[in-house]
Amino acid sequence: MRHNATGSNIGNYRWTICSLLFFATTINYLDRQVLSLLAPSLSKSFGWSNTDYANIAAAFQFVYAVALLFAGRVVDRIGTRRAYHLAIFIWSLGAIAHAYSLAIGNAVNSLFATVGLAAVPASVAGFIVARAILAIGEAGNFPAAIKATAEYFPKTERSFATGIFNSGANIGAVLAPLTVPIIASLWGWEAAFMWIGAIGFLWMAFWGGLYEEPGSNRRLGKAELAYINHDAEAPAEACVDANVRKATWGELLRCRQTWAFAVGKFMTDGIWWFFLFWLPKYLASAYNMSGTALSLPLTVLYSMTMVGSIGGGWLPKYFIARGRSVYDARMKAMLLIAFCPLVVLLAQPLGGMGYWIPVILIGVGASAHQAWSANLFTTASDWFPKNAVGSVVGIGGLAGGIGGVLVTKLGGALFDYYGALGEIQTGYLIMFAICATAYLAAWVVMKLLVPVNKMVELPKGLKHA
Repeated sequence: MRHNATGSNIGNYRWTICSLLFFATTINYLDRQVLSLLAPSLSKSFGWSNTDYANIAAAFQFVYAVALLFAGRVVDRIGTRRAYHLAIFIWSLGAIAHAYSLAIGNAVNSLFATVGLAAVPASVAGFIVARAILAIGEAGNFPAAIKATAEYFPKTERSFATGIFNSGANIGAVLAPLTVPIIASLWGWEAAFMWIGAIGFLWMAFWGGLYEEPGSNRRLGKAELAYINHDAEAPAEACVDANVRKATWGELLRCRQTWAFAVGKFMTDGIWWFFLFWLPKYLASAYNMSGTALSLPLTVLYSMTMVGSIGGGWLPKYFIARGRSVYDARMKAMLLIAFCPLVVLLAQPLGGMGYWIPVILIGVGASAHQAWSANLFTTASDWFPKNAVGSVVGIGGLAGGIGGVLVTKLGGALFDYYGALGEIQTGYLIMFAICATAYLAAWVVMKLLVPVNKMVELPKGLKHA
């Protein structure tokens, strides 16, 4: 246990909250990863082209992006506890809905027919609808988790706590290839979506019993509450009307900090989506791997990303302990992390030596993304007060989702174009080059927008936006 200056125990209940966020994020990524693991076999079964698959994946990303914008506002308005409950309920239903995608697709085509619209393949239409429901629910995870972290952790611990809960994404990505192909091979692809989707309902019981806002949580001691709030900074810059209680989206968009966060998300989120959605298809294309053969390389790759997430979250603490300010430590850590994905440039040239070379190199890039993400998320709570964090994360999430859609659509178009020429690996070479350089470019833009740390002063007083 940690101790305060008088030697009394501070307590560790905040880490119980962190563990709940970790498990929610694990479930979040388990649910979204099922499709990418089954994509090679589903593509063959349903006759999907790379563009069809890109449309299904992009539908998730587009809806997720738009929903994130509103999810952040919902989290700020109704509170972290209720918002998280609602989010995981919706996304669990969406995950299960994938099992009924053909029936959903036929219903969609029937509806199209009544209004004179052309039908689309039932499997594509059904999966798009299921992915949209999943996206609406999953959009609530990160705004709620980041706000919970801002509520339960002091600034010096937030990136570390974010790195820990964000590593749940990696655990989910590890567990998925270990479980989904086996479930699908034994009971069919529908069972994989249903079994994995049902896990979220179990988490809801724990969240409802353990989470309250810090000021009203009887399990949280006074000493720990004081420790959580001990390094709160006074606002240093006003960029909105101080006579209004809560900032509108328009007011937030006047802040350079909002744009810095949004640009960081826009330029890098799509890289993670690419790794998540396209790696199984890359291994299938380059090395003729599918089904359970994907389990080991994907497990190794996503295990690496867990180290990146936690290590990246810890890195600013290392610099803070050596006298750096929180912001300087955060940006220095992000710059070092931004250099790591450059190794992905070697994945394609060295791919002829066997699949383990690109798997390890891409694993380094994916690990760097998670390290970057742990720090990028934390800048929102560094720059904004707690009552605006959810909204800012939502704005950034919209930007990141749009970036993800563009990367996914670009990938699908490149792979179909070069695939028709018998040179699909050229498409992957181009995409890997984008993945390798995006983080350095994003860091430069963020630093230009916010060259020195300034916490935004947000409104107090009249009414909610």
